[in-house]
Amino acid sequence: MSDTEMTDDQMMDFNSGMTAFESKHFSRAIQYLSPFADAGNAEAQYRVAIMLQNGLGMAPNETDAFKWMYAAAEQGHAMAQHGLGFMYYQGECADKDPVKALEWFKKAADQGLQGSMTTIAMMYDEGNGVEQDAEEAQKWYKKAGF
Repeated sequence: MSDTEMTDDQMMDFNSGMTAFESKHFSRAIQYLSPFADAGNAEAQYRVAIMLQNGLGMAPNETDAFKWMYAAAEQGHAMAQHGLGFMYYQGECADKDPVKALEWFKKAADQGLQGSMTTIAMMYDEGNGVEQDAEEAQKWYKKAGF
């Protein structure tokens, strides 16, 4: 459900959920945002995933955190793609898989996410999950603005 598909009441509930999230009132945020996540709103899915992953306002649930992060990432949500990359990179909420991590970091980087570009650069610089490649690392650092 995109912003343009919401009624005024739904937009108010969505905004209330986002405000609750930003204000760290996570139990209220999950109540407001869960219906939007269920309806396919990528931003709500991303925020619900963060709360579930970190146990914010509820008990942590890695399985559901992965489900929502993946759903948002599949819709092209750059921060969710970055978050999913880290789940695979660190083996948190997902099996550790540097190949999949790199794939998701690159999708986020393609959308201009500097943090993903820097992470890719560090992976190549350190040979962490990929073949060490100083030239490839420099390419990604330069892309990230360093």
